[in-house]
Amino acid sequence: MEMKTSDFYYDLPQELIAQTPIEPRDASRLLVMNRKTGDLSHRHFYEIADFLEPGDCLVLNDSRVLPARLFGVKEDTGAHVEFLLLTHREGDDWEALAGPGRRAKPGSRFVFGDGLLRAEVLDVLEGGNRLLRFSYDEGSFYELLDRVGTMPLPHYITEELKDQERYQNVYSRERGSAAAPTAGLHFTPELLDRIRAKGVRIAFVTLHVGLGTFRPVKVENITEHHMHSEHYALTAENAALINAAKAEGKRVIAVGTTSCRTLETIGTREGCICESSGWTDIFIYPGYSFKVIDCLITNFHLPQSTLVMLVSALAGREHVLNAYKEAVEERYRFFSFGDAMFITNDMHMDDEAAE
Repeated sequence: MEMKTSDFYYDLPQELIAQTPIEPRDASRLLVMNRKTGDLSHRHFYEIADFLEPGDCLVLNDSRVLPARLFGVKEDTGAHVEFLLLTHREGDDWEALAGPGRRAKPGSRFVFGDGLLRAEVLDVLEGGNRLLRFSYDEGSFYELLDRVGTMPLPHYITEELKDQERYQNVYSRERGSAAAPTAGLHFTPELLDRIRAKGVRIAFVTLHVGLGTFRPVKVENITEHHMHSEHYALTAENAALINAAKAEGKRVIAVGTTSCRTLETIGTREGCICESSGWTDIFIYPGYSFKVIDCLITNFHLPQSTLVMLVSALAGREHVLNAYKEAVEERYRFFSFGDAMFITNDMHMDDEAAE
């Protein structure tokens, strides 16, 4: 039976879309769901350690969001153009979106931050993206970008973000994402220490999130949807941590759909979890057979998105839509700055925690 995009629709009141991050990070609510039965339990994120067992492996995406929005002035006319950096090509060359595009023709030059950074449009690529070459007199490109760029918040967040670090994970270190891997936003350094102290392994993957993550599915038959490509990497050291958990019969718990897609790409391509890097456009939807992950920590995703489809592949569409319906009724906060879900194969909490 072919699956339709409309099979993944749910009704979300606009006011449940979180506009600002909650303080502290781990105070967000946590909807725990048994992926086999669909049973639900309402918790808070600071309780997540109680659901983890010694020997389990938590896999985090350590990608860091670039302040990739640049407001530039055209050198010859003074016209304003906004660029959004998408992919680093080589040297100081970047692929970017430009708006309005008519002002960014090949040969056009732009200045940013009173001349701290300059760019020339080299080419218009297929699909309309621009190839830019940056130049600057001193410092490093990323240092200057931190000074003149701003965070590319998702389109559904209209309030200004006062602290830019709140759109970064506390463990982020590898620059390159156009959007945050937001399932990790709930972790604090103290919570991670508590998880480690319990004997849970913590491994890192890197997947640089592209803007395609927000691209709507425009076809009704989901198998016709083409995923965007994103760059990923897993080191041998981190692969060993994941394999050790597997060897002991413990669980691999992906934090976020990005970690999940990275691990499943590697498991599918390599036939094992090992050092690997490359580009992935893996599209996970119901019917997919998971090779690596057992559980998933994730946020609540947009209706009819590829991310709702991924979560449905792990836990069943009916279970997921029922959980989302309950989350709406219970006034959970949705999307990037919203609350979290833990999709698990075991709802058991520690005896101490359960008392």
